[in-house]
Amino acid sequence: MISFSYGGRTIRFKGPYSLKKIDSIVAWDHGYLIVLANYAYSDKPIEDYIDLIPILEYLYIDAEIFLDKIHSVEVQYNINAAPKVRRRQ
Repeated sequence: MISFSYGGRTIRFKGPYSLKKIDSIVAWDHGYLIVLANYAYSDKPIEDYIDLIPILEYLYIDAEIFLDKIHSVEVQYNINAAPKVRRRQ
């Protein structure tokens, strides 16, 4: 499970079945993430992409308003929970 938290809201969505973890954020572009992720089928991190805009639209969240003040993101882990992608202050 992948979580994206900002402004008191948390959006959770499933990643691919083979996703082990997201190692790092390579780039953030107003809702579009490029990440390095570890997958069960590979020993090396693989560049992958997450587009939050269609997810936000599916949840009837105004993407422009939600994403407007987010300028960078980081990966944080909770040992007892799924990886979270959070905004850096």
